[in-house]
Amino acid sequence: MARKEIIKLENVFFSYNNEEFLKNINLSIYEDDFLGIIGPNGGGKTSLLKLILGLLKPKKGKIQVFGKTPKEGRESIGYLSQFKNIDFDFPITAFEIVLLSRVGKKLFKRHSIQDKEAAEKAIKSLGIWHLKNKTLSELSGGEKQRVFVARALANEPKVLLLDEPLSNLDMHIQEEFYKILKQLNKKIAIVVVDHDLGMVSKYAKEIVCINKCKTHAIKCHDINRLKIKELYYA
Repeated sequence: MARKEIIKLENVFFSYNNEEFLKNINLSIYEDDFLGIIGPNGGGKTSLLKLILGLLKPKKGKIQVFGKTPKEGRESIGYLSQFKNIDFDFPITAFEIVLLSRVGKKLFKRHSIQDKEAAEKAIKSLGIWHLKNKTLSELSGGEKQRVFVARALANEPKVLLLDEPLSNLDMHIQEEFYKILKQLNKKIAIVVVDHDLGMVSKYAKEIVCINKCKTHAIKCHDINRLKIKELYYA
């Protein structure tokens, strides 16, 4: 059977502060993909995710998300951004954090039984139901990451985008986290931005190297570390 394409970028250009940042990007993401995105800081990885989400607009080119515009199609995307500007001392429980993701479906309304069941299902899928009543300040780094992934999953997305989800976490936690993503990939597509070439190449089915105006897609089983290093620092 032919693989189903869910996200497509065709000849996409993106500029920032009048500087051409991404050039002629062509990329297809399929429903069973586990895609790793690597590249140097400032190379455009986060910009690429935001273009897919419709949070940024391309200068030229076409982006389709489930056959729709990015803004229309992003309801089918779960997104975990980089951990910036998050107040980890705010008194909110893990369950409440996950439940907040359902606000878009019930704006200005009380959460329904279905909302609570979806939050519970997402938390249990990450193996952290025992943490549901703990506040962020009581959680370890790895536990926080799982809570926010559960939050992204609570809206039952068809693809999960993760932007450097493992920054400053030790190797053991990273390994366990990728094992969870591998399990999730049985049901949804995974796209993860990471700096750890060894870890992402171990689990991802394909790798995309992003370095501003140079983008290359490489099959995981064809990975040549010297070639990726050449592209990574190109």
